[in-house]
Amino acid sequence: MQIEELAIDGLKHEYKITVPAKDLDARMDAILTEFRATAKIKGFRPGKAPLSLLKRMHGERAQGQLLNETMQETSAKLFEEKKLKPAMRPEVDMVSEYDDGKDLEYKLTIEVLPEIDVEGFKAPALDRWIAEVDEKAIDAFVERIASQQKSFKKAAKTAKADQGDAVLINYVGRVDGEEFDGGAGEDFQLELGSGMFIPGFEEQLVGAKAGDNKVVAVTFPDQYQAENLAGKAAEFTVDVLEVRKPSEAEVNEDLAKNMGFDDLATLRSSVKEQLETDNAGLTRAHMKRALLDALADEYDFAVPAGMVGLEFGQIWQQIQQDAINSGEATAEDFEGMDEPADKAEADEFRAIAERRVRLGLLLSEIGVANKVEVNQEEVNKRVIEEARRFPGQEAQVFEYFQKNDEARAQLRAPIFEEKVVDFVIESAKLTDKTVTRDELEAAVRALDEEEANPGAEKARKKPAAKKAAAKKAPAKKAAAKKAPAKKTAAKKPAAKT
Repeated sequence: MQIEELAIDGLKHEYKITVPAKDLDARMDAILTEFRATAKIKGFRPGKAPLSLLKRMHGERAQGQLLNETMQETSAKLFEEKKLKPAMRPEVDMVSEYDDGKDLEYKLTIEVLPEIDVEGFKAPALDRWIAEVDEKAIDAFVERIASQQKSFKKAAKTAKADQGDAVLINYVGRVDGEEFDGGAGEDFQLELGSGMFIPGFEEQLVGAKAGDNKVVAVTFPDQYQAENLAGKAAEFTVDVLEVRKPSEAEVNEDLAKNMGFDDLATLRSSVKEQLETDNAGLTRAHMKRALLDALADEYDFAVPAGMVGLEFGQIWQQIQQDAINSGEATAEDFEGMDEPADKAEADEFRAIAERRVRLGLLLSEIGVANKVEVNQEEVNKRVIEEARRFPGQEAQVFEYFQKNDEARAQLRAPIFEEKVVDFVIESAKLTDKTVTRDELEAAVRALDEEEANPGAEKARKKPAAKKAAAKKAPAKKAAAKKAPAKKTAAKKPAAKT
C-alpha cells in the first residue's frame, strides 16, 4: 500500500491510502474461496463451484467484505507505521468509486491522542479533611435508628387517624365496576403519609376512625407499572378496622436485640465503624476533587476535539434530562437544539467538557506510566454489581459483558481511574485538617451538586504559566474538506470534575 500525508493540524491527521489492484484481486479470490467451501450451488459439489460463478452470484457481498477488511488492515498498518494513537474512530472517505480491477483509494482523517509528558510526575500537596467520630455523633445516629423502628399501638375506637398514624384496613379496588388483580387486601396496616399507596389514597383516610366504611376514589398514574391500570380511574371500598398511633422505640438493650445485636454496646460499636467508614469516604471524595483541581491548574495540553464534543453532548443531555424531570421544560422545548441557545452558557459547558477530557487523559497516562492495572477479578465484581440491578436477567447481563469488549472497557475505565487517584493520593504530601462531620458533608455535597448539575459547575480558567505536557505537531494546510462522520471515543477514562 502507499501512504500520502495530506495534512497535519495539531492532533488532526489526514492521509490518502492507495491499495494496488493486484493485492485486491488476490484478496477477492481468497474471500470467494471461503464462500465456495460452504456454498450450495445446483450442479456442483460442495467446494467445486468455479470462482467466476461465485463472483457473479455473491460479488456484491464479497466486495463489501473486501473493502471492509482491506481498510481495517491498512488503517492499522498506517497507525503502526506512523506511531499514531487514535482518539476516535477515523473518518473514511472514498477518493473515487471502487470497481474490479482498479486500485482502492481512500482518505482517512483521524484525531490522535496527545503525547503527555508525565516523566518525573510528583503528586501535589493536599489537605486531608478529617471528621472524628465522637460519642455525640454515635448518640445521634442511634437515636435516628430508634426513630425508624417505631411501632404502632391500637388507639381508642373514637380516635381519628392523622398523618403519621397507621390504619388497619380491608380494601377492594374496582375499575369500571370490576375488581382487578392485586387490588384487594385484608388486615393491612397502612401508615398515612408513607406514600405506599397511589397518590390520593392515604390522604382520603385522614380523619377516619375504627368502624368507618369509606369509598376512596383515585386515578392510577400514567406511568403505573401495571399497564392495564395506567391512567385509569378506580374506586376502593375501605373498611377501617383500627386506628393505630405511633410509638417510637427507646434506645435500650431491647432495641439492639430486636436489630440482631447482642447488646446496646455492640450496636454502638457497629454504628461507630459505619460512621468512620462514611467519613473516610467523604474525606477521599474531598481530596479527589482537590487533586483534580491541582492537576487541572498544573497541566495544559491540546485535547481531541471529537472527545470534547462527546463529553459536551453528555453534559448537555444531562442538563436537558434534569430540566425535563424537574418539570422546568419538556422534551419538545429542546427539539433541534444541539447546545444551549445562550453562547456564553454553551462555551462554559464546552470548557467543562474539555477539562474533564484533559484530566481523564492525564490520569490515564499517569496510571500507565506507574503500572496501575485493573485485574479481571475487579472487572468481574463490577459485572456482578451490574447484574444485580436486573433481577431475573442476570444471565443475559453476564453474556452481554462477556461478548462485548466495549461494554467491558466502559466498566473498567472508572475502576482504573479510581485506582490511579488512590495511587496519586497515597504518594502525595498530606496535611491533616480536623473538621466537623457537618462541614465535611457540606463541602462534599456542594461538589456532588456541581457534578449532578454541570450548569452550576464553574470552568477553571488556567493561569498562563503551566506545564506544557503535550508535544504538538506542526500544522499543515488541509488538502481537502472532510465530511462529518459519527465518532466513537477511544477507551480512555473521562475524569468527572
